[in-house]
Parts: sequence; C-alpha cells; structure tokens
Amino acid sequence: MESLDEFLDSLLRKDCSFAIWSMPGSEILEILISEEEDVIYPEQFRKLNGQEGFVFAPYEISGKNPLVLVKPGIYKNGLKNILAIDLTQFDEKDTATEQITNHFIIDKAEYLSDIDSTIDEIKSSKLSKAIVSRLIPIQRKEESIGKLYMKLFQQTPNAFVYLVNIAKAGNWMGATPEVLLKSEGKTMETVSLAGTQSRRKDVDYSWHTKDIEEQAFVSRYLLDVFHQFNIHPYTTIGPETLESGKVAHLSTTFRFSEKKLTQKLGEFIAELHPTPAVCGYPKLKASKFIEKIERHDRRYYTGYLGPWRLNDSVRIFVNLRCMEVTPDQYILYSGGGITSRSVPEEEWEETNNKAGTLISAIEAVQNT
Repeated sequence: MESLDEFLDSLLRKDCSFAIWSMPGSEILEILISEEEDVIYPEQFRKLNGQEGFVFAPYEISGKNPLVLVKPGIYKNGLKNILAIDLTQFDEKDTATEQITNHFIIDKAEYLSDIDSTIDEIKSSKLSKAIVSRLIPIQRKEESIGKLYMKLFQQTPNAFVYLVNIAKAGNWMGATPEVLLKSEGKTMETVSLAGTQSRRKDVDYSWHTKDIEEQAFVSRYLLDVFHQFNIHPYTTIGPETLESGKVAHLSTTFRFSEKKLTQKLGEFIAELHPTPAVCGYPKLKASKFIEKIERHDRRYYTGYLGPWRLNDSVRIFVNLRCMEVTPDQYILYSGGGITSRSVPEEEWEETNNKAGTLISAIEAVQNT
C-alpha cells in the first residue's frame, strides 16, 4: 500500500472495525483494527472497569447508540508500521456498517427560536446553562474518505484527530480539542473547557463575562466530582486560552494522583460524563431540557472516545467537532452553551464557527 489514504479507503471498503487517531501536538498516527467478535458493547459506562482497547461512547447509551470498546486486535503506531499491515487477511463483509438516516435538520429561524426558548427557561427556572446543538448536512461527492482524514490531520495539529468505523455505531470522523481524562505516568488529568470565539492571528484574546461564567460552571462541576471520589490534593493550570482549528476556548487543567482511581476508573468516567460543557448545569435539569428542545439524536456527538488502558495509559477526549459519514452526506454536529447572557444570533454564528474546522477540510478535498 503506497499511501495512508488508500489504506484507509481499503479498510472502509472491507468494512473493517477500526479506529485511527493522533494525539494533540503529535504527528504519530495510531491504529487499532479488530475482528467483529473482538468488538464489545458494555451496557453501562462503569463496566469499562478492567477493560482495555479503544472506547467509542455515545452521549447516552441506547439500543441505537451502544457503548463500544474495540479490543486490541492489530495495534500499530507510526506511518511505516501502519502501511505494513497486510489487508488481505481481512475479508469483504456481507453486511455493511449500519447507517442512521433519520437526521433531523432545522433551519436558522428554528434554531434562533430554540435559543430564545432556552434563555427564557434559564431566566425563569433554576437552570443555569444548557448546550443546544444542531446538525449541518454537507453533500458528499466522489472524494476519498482517507484523503479527507489526512487533510483534517494536517489542518488541526492541536486536536485529537480520529476516524472510526464500527458496525453498530457507523463511520465517524472528528478533530476534538477537549480532554475528558488523560493519564501521564502516575498523574491523571481532566480539563474544564468552555467559551468560544474565532481564532485570532495576533493571539491577543479577551473574554466576555458570558464565556467566563460558562467555563466556571464546568470547573465547579469537576470539583464536585472530585469531592465524591475523595480526590485531593490536585493542581490547576488556567484558565487559559486554548486554540484549536478555527476557534479558541477557555481551558483549565486539573491534575491529581492516578492511585485515587486505580480500581474506580469506570465509575469515575460514568460520573464525569456528560460534563456541563456538553450538557449544562445543573446536570440533571439540563439533560431533561435538552431532551425536550433538541429534535435530533446526538448519537456519539458529545460522547467520548480514545485509547482506554491501551499501553497502560488512558487518553479520552470529548467527541466535539465531529461528523457522521453516510453514503450521501457528512452530518456535522455543532452546539453552543446557552446562558442568560446569550444572544441568539451570536450562538448561531458560534455553531458555524465550530463546524468550520470540518467544513474547511471537506471543501479543501472536494475542490482538489
């Protein structure tokens, strides 16, 4: 196989279960390919305890959107080692990866109306913040999915860039900047990320009160979870500006000893997810409101994914800046954190800005 894009296109034609990814700031690609019997579907987030592989988790587990763990079959890192994999060992599948076609698309007027309703709810109840998302469809042409992945990888070096193909989950691609949980040696790390603005060339960022408040909700929630698991002491870095793709966010990093979670990693991730950064605050009230206001299924958007206990490390990211790849379309998922200070028109533009990372990669490949 001469190039990675051809390699990935061949894997997709064979409909293999696989995940390929790169870490933020790294040029090293990693891939895990498994036979279908090595893909498992735990019934609960906490049942990830004691498992290893690549996890692909939905926003909410359901029959249509199962929690997926791709167990280690073939695992390689580095372009040379990946291209050396013999793909003739994988047969063409009789059944194709499931495709979900009932994507509910709303127009700008409907989205602005939803934001108005959300602001009204926040002002008249104990709901402080809610994330409201929408779907953005883009027509596919004849472009190579492998080339599109490579373009996204080149354009977003500061993100976790991935492509997954799993029978019961579908074909997904994304470039997310948000760490949910990561281990470095004996230290664990999680991140409070919220607030968004367009990326600046001069790196001279200033943040509105709305963004600062939005990010503070997430940090407060993380500390509540720390208290439940008796996590102390911990150190913090930030809030600071994190650039990713075409946008920038406010970010605070929390670090603590890994031994606090040695036997409780599944329980911790189950409590941590979803954070207010992708759901809202208070969490239960926000979750119920999202069920009412959003007419589409989030599926794996705002879920989480990444290597789970692979090579004795955990590197899990929130599934933002993502899209579902269907035979005819790319379905981009994009949302924003709504508070009492939100301006509907600005929230619409924020969803467009967040989708810009994926759109620019799609357009670059389609126009070559």
